[in-house]
Amino acid sequence: MRASANPELIDALAVEIKVRREELGFSQEDLAGQTELGRPYISLLEVGKKQPTISVLYRIAVGLGLTFGEFADRVERRYKKEAKRRRAAAKA
Repeated sequence: MRASANPELIDALAVEIKVRREELGFSQEDLAGQTELGRPYISLLEVGKKQPTISVLYRIAVGLGLTFGEFADRVERRYKKEAKRRRAAAKA
């Protein structure tokens, strides 16, 4: 896998998938079944080791009970929040 040009965004995506999955009380196996993806692939997504395609992101969003737009908004908010925290830490 080629390294991401924006690893912080991949991290935000990874965390959001795991947080939302846990909010719903889903196991990785449950989400895998909802998305027709393998449990190992879900695991790799949740630790930022995979960069999913847009079609996989869509399947994940739907599997997590969100529209694609809602899911993207959640990832973006998490990404911006973490970027703000990093900037504040760098100034300290």
